[in-house]
Amino acid sequence: MNKVILLGNVGRDPKIRFVDSRQVAEFPLATSERVAGSDSPEITEWHNIVMWGRSAEMAERYIRKGARLLVEGKIRTRYWEDNNAIKRSITEIYVDNFELLPR
Repeated sequence: MNKVILLGNVGRDPKIRFVDSRQVAEFPLATSERVAGSDSPEITEWHNIVMWGRSAEMAERYIRKGARLLVEGKIRTRYWEDNNAIKRSITEIYVDNFELLPR
């Protein structure tokens, strides 16, 4: 099963584009956790969020930098070769459901 649930803060306003006439929204989401029993600072992870279709439309209208967001989706990793023949990859969260939460 490939399922991920994240609760975090949006890092920037969604970037909107179209792929084969389908709307896509992309933005970073920061999640933080404290290490139990430790004086060390929080550990923050950044996740690449991708929303398609109706979810992307909603993201364009309502999601803004700093918003608190709960997302549920799948982890996907893409691989490609850049113009200099260097192999690249990116891991993204493809969102199935999301909920804007109060701050």
